[in-house]
Amino acid sequence: MRKFLAVLAGTLVLTALPAQAAPRDPEAELARAVQGRVAGEPVDCIDLNRVRSSRIIDDTAIVYDAGSVVYVNRPRSGAESLDRWDTMVTRLWGSSRLCSIDTVRLVDTSSRMMTGVVFLGEFVPYRRVQTGAAN
Repeated sequence: MRKFLAVLAGTLVLTALPAQAAPRDPEAELARAVQGRVAGEPVDCIDLNRVRSSRIIDDTAIVYDAGSVVYVNRPRSGAESLDRWDTMVTRLWGSSRLCSIDTVRLVDTSSRMMTGVVFLGEFVPYRRVQTGAAN
């Protein structure tokens, strides 16, 4: 009976431990986001009216999808606060353009507490590679 209780207790302890997720590789995730695209010259601002969606790459970058162009912003400061589960809050001053001098506040979705501030850098546009027969 003692052995049974010891095995049962050990089983309960093991099932109570959280499952270990495979470590994420942010650079590989970013590479997948721009796969099949070529980087262009960085720009200081993007027009948010053209942006369809945005997503956070943990501790690394923010990716803005503008249809034919994907913009990658590696923040000048605060990248360690980037968490894909947070909500980005951006305050624009007078226009619908997001620029490298702007900041983005990060808010935890469930607690609604601010988790960090990101100081944006330049936006690197990635465009699809043109394939086709040369004339």
